[in-house]
Amino acid sequence: MLGPLDYGFSILSLMIEAYVVVCLCVSKNYLRYLSLNIYMLAAVGVTIGQDVALLHFGVSSQVYGYVYYYTDALLTISLFFVIMGFYQQVFHQMGVGKYVRWASILLLSATALFSYLVVRRMPSHHLTNRFVVEMSQNLYFVGVVLTYLLWGAVVKLRETRTRLIQLVLALGIFFSSEAAGYALRNLFPGLEANFLKWVPPIAGTFLPLAWAYTFTRIPEQARLETARVARVPAQQLTAHQHS
Repeated sequence: MLGPLDYGFSILSLMIEAYVVVCLCVSKNYLRYLSLNIYMLAAVGVTIGQDVALLHFGVSSQVYGYVYYYTDALLTISLFFVIMGFYQQVFHQMGVGKYVRWASILLLSATALFSYLVVRRMPSHHLTNRFVVEMSQNLYFVGVVLTYLLWGAVVKLRETRTRLIQLVLALGIFFSSEAAGYALRNLFPGLEANFLKWVPPIAGTFLPLAWAYTFTRIPEQARLETARVARVPAQQLTAHQHS
């Protein structure tokens, strides 16, 4: 049985997701964050669809279970391409966009194949459902690895775009919390009824909230303050050499 807090998270998430969509639609940088906007649009539709299924069939119904897990898998796949979009931005100057796209398709296919191989020996009656759940879980773990690799590239390449850095950080926190939640459920199934059940709604609210803050408060042209500090000695050195 769901309580007021469950519905509160659902309504809050829907409002924030819609806000992010509006922010991106009116932004001049719409195409730069196209994959993110598609994900947010999908999140709005999924939230509405899950709420409708919940109200009509109940949280313990088979229909709601199908709607929840299948739409969650679609959202996770969409978020996977958001990561690839961030990779393209970080490596844009290297001209490797084509390779990033092919790598994303191959990695997604490999994750789906691995998930199928894991569940193929399970009872066939629920094979499709188990495959969807297994693939979502595996994509969360792959997302954690990809996000931390991306963060390493950001540090290595001395990326200074504040908005991009904060978007990546929020995504890393989201994937880490979801992957940790899945891992703890597998290790300690009894925790599901307690605090672990709050991991998905909290993480699902945090991500659009962090992105909404970033698009509202951080302008596209903003750069890290450390980059300015790093430029000052260089300017002073140049002035000293000219003198």
